[in-house]
Amino acid sequence: MIDLNADLGEGCPNEEALLQWVSSANIACGFHAGDADGMRRSIQWALRYGVAIGAHPSFPDRENFGRSAMALPPETVYAQIIYQLGALAALVRAEGGRMAHVKPHGMLYNQSARDPLLADAVARGIKAVDPALRLIGLADSELTKAGERHGLTVRHEVFADRNYRRDGTLVPRSEADALIEDEEQSLAHTLSMIKDGRVQTLEGEWISVKADTVCLHGDGAHALAFARRIRAALQQEGITVAAG
Repeated sequence: MIDLNADLGEGCPNEEALLQWVSSANIACGFHAGDADGMRRSIQWALRYGVAIGAHPSFPDRENFGRSAMALPPETVYAQIIYQLGALAALVRAEGGRMAHVKPHGMLYNQSARDPLLADAVARGIKAVDPALRLIGLADSELTKAGERHGLTVRHEVFADRNYRRDGTLVPRSEADALIEDEEQSLAHTLSMIKDGRVQTLEGEWISVKADTVCLHGDGAHALAFARRIRAALQQEGITVAAG
């Protein structure tokens, strides 16, 4: 079994259509994108298609879409996590749904994957809101380790369209080779991580990787077509797509 997740409420054109091919949705909570109307609309779509609803909290950085590095005190991040999760949870409850998971966005995700103190603040914030929430983080990162320390159910995430370094981190978006543009390469890359538990790094080495959930970005030119294709490929391999 594998979970396919996609980010929602960020203004991409195919968001509702993408929900027909994934099993989990990460909804922007207003700090990097989205607003109350957009969050509510995303929740309604997720409920319509039977997709697990999650929060996608960020650093407070709408100007740069949550992709600016920040050096905030851990207690500030802790409070911001609670604030964002609380807003989404209230809207989910109002629509008759249940929030299932949390996946940090952008630079908050990347920095907490490397910084133990930041990772701890994120995990503590999630636990304070609801210890039953699953934490989605970069596979084998400081964030997933922090989640496990705090007793959260952790889902190790891999990326269908991102290149990896030999230390298991993602190649930064600021670098030319960060994204995998070729659909065939992206498909092979994803299936290798799911089926074989390994990924070929940008340096050409193979490293082990845990894959509980795969991120499908919705902002690429061929995002919807690729989502259909990866879903069909998984079905052909006998791999069930489901949140959990």
